[in-house]
Amino acid sequence: MRSFVLNMMVATAAIGGLSAAAWAQRDPAYAAARSAGQVGEQPDGYIGIVGAATPELRALVNNINIQRKSAYTQKAQASGATVEQMAFTSGCNLIAQTDAGEKYKGPDGVWKTRTGAAPERDSRCV
Repeated sequence: MRSFVLNMMVATAAIGGLSAAAWAQRDPAYAAARSAGQVGEQPDGYIGIVGAATPELRALVNNINIQRKSAYTQKAQASGATVEQMAFTSGCNLIAQTDAGEKYKGPDGVWKTRTGAAPERDSRCV
């Protein structure tokens, strides 16, 4: 049951219905990894591992990314967009929703730590 609820929250978060902060409050492992700077948002709509990964962290990230891809696929089919377009748009939004101190990957491919200012995003983000 926990897996089902977790998967539904990830899918909702992935398509923008839930802010990244709200999602983090619902999964202690994800919240801990996010606040510790072990994971961050990427422009492609998926989360990435910042630095070294444990098997548990890798499994957490893989599970979330699988669920995000599923959500992007469903949303793309419903809207006529490609999965990549849907993922990119979500990546733009998820990076914008990061809080100060959280990690995200900038358009240059380098991991950055969000400050109080707006994050650096791809110029195609609206």
